[in-house]
Amino acid sequence: MRIVSDAPCRLPHPRRWSYLLSLIVVGWGCEVPRSLPEAQAEAPGTPSVAAAEWAPASGIGHSITADSVQGLVMFRGNATRSYYGRGPVPSNPRILWRVPGRAMCATSWVNREPREWCGTGWTGQPSVIERGGRTEVIVGAYDRQVHFLDAATGAPLRPSLSVGDIIKGSVTVDPDGYPLVYSGSRDGNFRIIAIDRPRPTTVWSLPASSAPRPMWNDDWDGNAVVLRDHLFEGGENGWFYIVRLNRRYDASGLVQVDPTIVFLAPGFDDEQLRALGDRDVSIENSVVLFGNRAYIGNSGGLISGFDLTHLVTDPSRVTRTFRFWGGDDINATMVVDERGMLYVGAEDQRSNARMREMGQLYSLDPSRPEHPVRWKRTVPRGSDFGGVYATPALYGSLLLVPTNAGVLLAVDRDSGAERWRLSLGWHAWSSPVVVDSTLIVADCQGRIQAFDMRQPNATPPLRWAVTIPSRACIESTPALWRGRLYVGARDGFFYALGDG
Repeated sequence: MRIVSDAPCRLPHPRRWSYLLSLIVVGWGCEVPRSLPEAQAEAPGTPSVAAAEWAPASGIGHSITADSVQGLVMFRGNATRSYYGRGPVPSNPRILWRVPGRAMCATSWVNREPREWCGTGWTGQPSVIERGGRTEVIVGAYDRQVHFLDAATGAPLRPSLSVGDIIKGSVTVDPDGYPLVYSGSRDGNFRIIAIDRPRPTTVWSLPASSAPRPMWNDDWDGNAVVLRDHLFEGGENGWFYIVRLNRRYDASGLVQVDPTIVFLAPGFDDEQLRALGDRDVSIENSVVLFGNRAYIGNSGGLISGFDLTHLVTDPSRVTRTFRFWGGDDINATMVVDERGMLYVGAEDQRSNARMREMGQLYSLDPSRPEHPVRWKRTVPRGSDFGGVYATPALYGSLLLVPTNAGVLLAVDRDSGAERWRLSLGWHAWSSPVVVDSTLIVADCQGRIQAFDMRQPNATPPLRWAVTIPSRACIESTPALWRGRLYVGARDGFFYALGDG
């Protein structure tokens, strides 16, 4: 099913003509140029974070302009999920503020049973944005609300937006400067939220029932990518969406959207369903883009790659050009490096023959679709479900991978060989952050620890550790921006840490 629009290219409202001064057309017609945070040099061999710079000129590349939005606009910072924030890293941090005054909690139903959820969970990384002379932290939480916080104090900068159920994933902020936020929820709807009104307002929603053959459920955990006026998102209904946003400003200066689904494809196929023997093929991870390709994985272990070369001119020519089945649930978002290599963390739930063959951590080369496996390995399992829930981090020649068993592995990204490991404690779902040669990782004991990575091939020494007073599990991924860390915990609260 493909729903295609003939809507013309639209330029920003006249009050934003400064964008046009730096407009660069890269095979996409007249659109506001895409921007991502600037690259940072972590160590020799560390890939650039501006993933789309690697795209050919005829593809979906972007330009970085003087009007770029500064900050973490999406989960893991960019479309390759490989940008972790901006330093400096605090040297002796403490808790600077905790909000709100009472725990953020709500009831959501699991297997027809009510359950109270508090705080923020997996993935839960906030967006941190510099705009209009202030820094804003935007986060979706288990109290069924999207919160808009002053980074300096934690005080609300805008009223919260209430939705119908808990928010598990990370929000995306429009990277091109439009006052829009993109967020999923467990209530069955993915939303576009305008924040230039007196109150944040949902201006469009995408129901999970929009798919012709919905699968597992109607949640939206995955974090969207917005690139060149297109939104890329996968749903737990098992389907992959590309939506043309048609962003613009009306005569009064308010942002408007006129979204059209231009591509819709299943992230599963009948061959996978027969191999699995079940219908748990939801898409819970976040789409990854590299060059003219988009990649998505599902809960049945199927990875699909789509060729986007003709997306703008003829969306009907978007096709799946890569298929790989790893056997078990790919909840963790994949990472792609500067060469286009994929790194995949999988769970150990089904324990089927294919999962045992592949292990729970592997690297693929999509340019060799017939023989893509570069390396594969198992990870420590622990006493319950094993595997990888956190999104790995790239650092020089290393891949840093927390596991559900509580062991963080540092493996060679070309061979998969283990270089060293750290013990974090059970249920390590928070994704690692690496900035300024410092590894920062949160755990389920309520700790946030920083390790010195200046000698990356040796086990890194601890620089500092902070434990939140409740010692509650931290499943969410911290956001680091200009000397402060922002993260929520399962105790119901959201924290800022820094030297302050």
